Amino acid sequence: MSTNLKYLSLGILVFQTTSLVLTMRYSRTLKEEGPRYLSSTAVVVAELLKIMACILLVYKESKCSLRALNRVLHDEILNKPMETLKLAIPSGIYTLQNNLLYVALSNLDAATYQVTYQLKILTTALFSVSMLSKKLGVYQWLSLVILMTGVAFVQWPSDSQLDSKELSAGSQFVGLMAVLTACFSSGFAGVYFEKILKETKQSVWIRNIQLALGGLVIAAVIKYADNILKGFATSLSIILSTLISYFWLQDFVPTRVSLCRQAGVLWPDLGSLQPPTPWFKGFSCLSP
Repeated sequence: MSTNLKYLSLGILVFQTTSLVLTMRYSRTLKEEGPRYLSSTAVVVAELLKIMACILLVYKESKCSLRALNRVLHDEILNKPMETLKLAIPSGIYTLQNNLLYVALSNLDAATYQVTYQLKILTTALFSVSMLSKKLGVYQWLSLVILMTGVAFVQWPSDSQLDSKELSAGSQFVGLMAVLTACFSSGFAGVYFEKILKETKQSVWIRNIQLALGGLVIAAVIKYADNILKGFATSLSIILSTLISYFWLQDFVPTRVSLCRQAGVLWPDLGSLQPPTPWFKGFSCLSP
């Protein structure tokens, strides 16, 4: 059951990530008369919808009993204020991150954004090692180094980018800074949330009501898999986002160089899933 939930949540995450990035990019670059919608308003509405969805799921777990639902919410949230306060830190970080993603997609094309945002795998791995005492093999550390190299090459301007006047250097820099900040916030908040989920037996939906941020599908992936495995689903999302950006949004022109850059980022995503061979098993950046 746990294995099925793991792969189901990863599959849904691929669809969610791809559709989210492309929809956000399209809505922030759509040329229409009138002022653009506020990203902060979109974040608030999204979180309200998440809370409603979580309450419905808790209602289903309570055997569709309003009395049982009320008791669960009262016991797990109101009667446990310290448990709710534990999520104040990731809640604030996710609020910042969600707003930064709108800034990033307003200044970067979807493909560049997706590839650069993969640095969150590096920050997640570092926070996992320091906060959860996870051990990564040599192959996985090598994958992370290649990931950084690939992202650096993505930011190196190609000939087509030098000739493009659609995005100014200033807007590219703003988008890059927004993505980098979101990477660090995503890594810390994700690992912190994983630590809370795996140390307690509370329902993941109750935790999401307390958190009111972070994403329902990501919470399920963290619960049944882990934060590093989540990168595999995002790799598939990068491929889909690149294809749709080229064929539909037409704001990304792939070249041999750009394809090599993206391959350099995708390979570490897959490498993070590689189990260590017996020769690597004894390696860890932490002493046993």
